[in-house]
Amino acid sequence: MEERPVVESPPRYPVIGTPIAAVTFDDALRLLVSAPADGRRIHVHFCTVHSLVAAADDPVLLDAFGAPDSLALPDGVPVVWVGKAGGQVVERVCGPDVMPALLDRSRASNARHYFYGGAPGVADRLADRMRAAYPGLDVVGTHSPPFGVRSVEDEAADVALINAARPDYVWVGLGAPKQDLWAARHRPQLDAAVVLAVGAAFDFHSGGLRRAPAWMQRRGLEWLYRLAAEPRRLARRYLVTNSRFVALLVQSRWAARRRRRLRRPR
Repeated sequence: MEERPVVESPPRYPVIGTPIAAVTFDDALRLLVSAPADGRRIHVHFCTVHSLVAAADDPVLLDAFGAPDSLALPDGVPVVWVGKAGGQVVERVCGPDVMPALLDRSRASNARHYFYGGAPGVADRLADRMRAAYPGLDVVGTHSPPFGVRSVEDEAADVALINAARPDYVWVGLGAPKQDLWAARHRPQLDAAVVLAVGAAFDFHSGGLRRAPAWMQRRGLEWLYRLAAEPRRLARRYLVTNSRFVALLVQSRWAARRRRRLRRPR
């Protein structure tokens, strides 16, 4: 039997300290679909402006995004712009788009999926809707853990529950950055090939939250739609955090130019 070629790991480009995968949507999807057969064990993060600014202030989160077994994907449109400005071939890759595409494509290999997170009942509704949308999809378990701080024993019990179901993919919807830290922290104990921190994808695809129209998504205006829907919760994230992102980006570019000047032979 001819050996199946392993999909290469993508190059990375820095965005305010976080190494982002330089990929198109199809590149990312091929890598994720092939991960179980390739023997990969990765945790996947969909990086927005908000999560990158949070990582700039939190070394633990920055380590989660930059770990060797991490795949930090360009979710926010400004994150894509930074890559393109640096000559990278890159497209937006966001969790709510990856979820249905990967669930669909993975049916051909009989992949097994586990949904972990969401408010009570959300993971179950998500599983029901995805099974209906993709006949033959194998969802082997769901669990919505209680909100709040959980003990080491509680989290270990959740990991054991997931491993007992033997999934290939674990979808984590705990909200950012909690889900990203959870995925990175428990990656070594989880047997699944891929652990994906997808956040709002749980609410969108379970029917609990409406997504922006496709034309707004294409033009990078999904943030504006969400801000209008949840102004109290998201105003600081989109207004204050976006301004800080620009400031950090300018600072990092200035520092990079200065380093290049210092390296030039005199």
